[in-house]
Amino acid sequence: MNLGDVKDHSIDAFGDAYEYLMTMYASNAGKSGGEFFTPADVSELLTRLGTVGKTEINKVYDPACGSGSLLLKAEKILGKDAIRNGFYGQEINITTYNLCRINMFLHDVGFDKFDIACEDTLLSPQHWDDEPFELIVSNPPYSIKWAGDENPLLINDPRFAPAGVLAPKSKADMAFIMHSLSWLASNGTAAIVCFPGIMYRGGAEQKIRKYLVDNNYIDCIIQLPSNLFFGTSIATCIMVMKKNKADNKTLFIDATSECVKVTNNNKLTPENIDRIVDVFDKREEVEHFAYLASYEEVSGNDYNLSVSTYVEAEDTREKIDIVKLNAEIKEIVAREQVLRDEIDKIINEIEG
Repeated sequence: MNLGDVKDHSIDAFGDAYEYLMTMYASNAGKSGGEFFTPADVSELLTRLGTVGKTEINKVYDPACGSGSLLLKAEKILGKDAIRNGFYGQEINITTYNLCRINMFLHDVGFDKFDIACEDTLLSPQHWDDEPFELIVSNPPYSIKWAGDENPLLINDPRFAPAGVLAPKSKADMAFIMHSLSWLASNGTAAIVCFPGIMYRGGAEQKIRKYLVDNNYIDCIIQLPSNLFFGTSIATCIMVMKKNKADNKTLFIDATSECVKVTNNNKLTPENIDRIVDVFDKREEVEHFAYLASYEEVSGNDYNLSVSTYVEAEDTREKIDIVKLNAEIKEIVAREQVLRDEIDKIINEIEG
């Protein structure tokens, strides 16, 4: 890729080139590549979901920010001046943390406009004293181990205490959800990619779902197509959370068919993203695509948040016309009888 002289380019050309190289590395690195990079199409969908109806935000936060590509998408969608106080994130891996900082500089984000911390988000959260965030976007690691109830201090942590239970030690997914909710502004939106199991598993995860639904924090659940991410073919979900919902309903969107196949992976096209965001914004029901469930329906389903529980899949099987089929069978039977009569006639002639 020939970028020419640095003086002949806007800084974004180098930032985009850097992200392109990270995309290529992530696609070739498989599972390890998926640990630090969220594909651009998914990043755009998350950010657009989180900024519907907004022209500016105070700041954007990612509790598992990786290389920072997801944080920077807010700048591309809203514009540089629309993020008043900058970009915030936390990353446990020091190499990835440094990738993120480089990414910020290459996108011309000033040193005073970002605050990326290198710590364990769940055990040593940073940005405690900051103003809550109006936009939280994240693709945290799926079902990783964490301290959980082995650490007696965590149940009293103000992030996790409200649910009355901790995420399982072997599956930290819900801990990231509770952490994000705690950091979210009262007028903010959090859009988080989730492992699908947390939507229906029992035990502690069900109790946390109950807390989230009972307190009207869950705005929308979106089922994504499979094979969107590097290193995993899992069909993930997006959970959208708000603290200022206008109703007590939850929107479920089945976007499993909203993609095109590109080499070994699926990809969301601009048209796919537009359709999902449009239905999300209008909060409207669309047959086989979106369903607006009442609180009573969700609680009646034991707080199961799987999209397939609420959105009926389209029946793509061939429709059979029974009347026509019966007529064809009658015709076959009649022809069979004619043939049988002909055979009997020939046999009688031979025997005679």
